[in-house]
Formats: sequence, C-alpha cells, structure tokens
Amino acid sequence: MRLLVVEDNIPLLESIVQLLSDEFEVDQASNGEDALFLAMQNIHDAIVLDVMIPEIDGFEVLQEIRKKGLKTPVLFLTARDSLEDRVKGLDNGGDDYLVKPFQAAELKARIRALLRRSGSLTTNQTIQYRGIELLGKERDIIANGDSIKLTSKQYELLEFMIQNKGAILTKEQIYDRVWGFDSDTTIAIVEVFMHHLRKKLEPFGYHADIKTIRGVGYMLNEE
Repeated sequence: MRLLVVEDNIPLLESIVQLLSDEFEVDQASNGEDALFLAMQNIHDAIVLDVMIPEIDGFEVLQEIRKKGLKTPVLFLTARDSLEDRVKGLDNGGDDYLVKPFQAAELKARIRALLRRSGSLTTNQTIQYRGIELLGKERDIIANGDSIKLTSKQYELLEFMIQNKGAILTKEQIYDRVWGFDSDTTIAIVEVFMHHLRKKLEPFGYHADIKTIRGVGYMLNEE
C-alpha cells in the first residue's frame, strides 16, 4: 500500500509520515504543485491532503485530479473546520474530511476505511486473479492450490498488476509504485523483475497473462 501525504507544515508532515510508515509506503509533498505532480502518477492507494498549502490549494489539487478521471481516495486533513469547507471538500470529490488537531489512531482508522471502500486494502485481505490468491496478511501466494515463493518486490509487483488488471501500466508507474521515487536503482529494473515474475508464474500457466505493451509498459489480462 502506498500513500501520498501533502502538508506544508514540515514538522507535522514528518510526524504524519513517521506515524503511517509502519503500515504503508509513504510519499510526501509540501506544496500543491508537487502534490499534483505526484498524484497524477496514479500510483497511490490514497492521498492525505491539506487544504491550505502553497502554490495550489488542496481543493484545486483535488479538482485537477478528478478532471483527469483519477479515482484515488482523498482524505482532507486540515484546520479549516467550517461546514462550508467540509461540504466543498466532499462535493469536489473528496472521500473524507478530518479536522486538525487529530488523534493518530483515528487518522489511521479513516485511511484503512477509505482503502477498504475502494477495494485497495489487502493488508489483511485476500485478492484473487483467476486461480491465483494473494494472502495479504501472510503475504503468501497460492496458484491453483500450490504455493509460489516470491520475493517482497515480486509480490508487490504482482499485487499492483492484479489491482490494475485490464489497464496498461507504464514502466514509470510500476517503478514509482514498487521501488519508489527515491530509489537508487534505474527503471531498467522493471524489465528484470517482470521477466523473473513471468518465470515464477510459468509452471502454473499464468506467465502469458502479462502482456508487454511495446514502448509503453505492461498489462495483466482481465480475468
């Protein structure tokens, strides 16, 4: 699970990132332009978004995200507590609205609720693709009743592909999602891991389900 946290108060931003990092991979931004750029990569399972941020405010960031057709769940986390602001945030496409100051346990619970509603939360759930099951809690993979041994990155790669089956994922999206923006590897690692993942799936007959879209990226067939 990968989150984007947007907050211009740097000490608070660092505190939120630290709080969430025990459950999620977390990217961060402290202004609207960076937030919009990161959100447009469409690699996050949810966004925690402040309203009063420099350059582009949170409401505008959300509007641009929704204009592009992105359905990433957005939780507003802001000091603006008026009814008008709450209504505006939700009417513009926000999914939840939490007012500062907040309790850490409530923030995490609301994020988990967003992820459950969107179908992204797999930490304690099983997701399926044909005869493959990803057991989120144990991070095990079962194919046609047999266990598949995958590395952590191979698991995350397969999970991302299943969550987006039928959609073309660019190499950049896959790289940013699985390895992160701060990784010291190169984008060529995507091809290497995709090759190894196909090899792991081949004995079970699923390797051909991962299609290479020449010059773009990859797509996992619809079930």
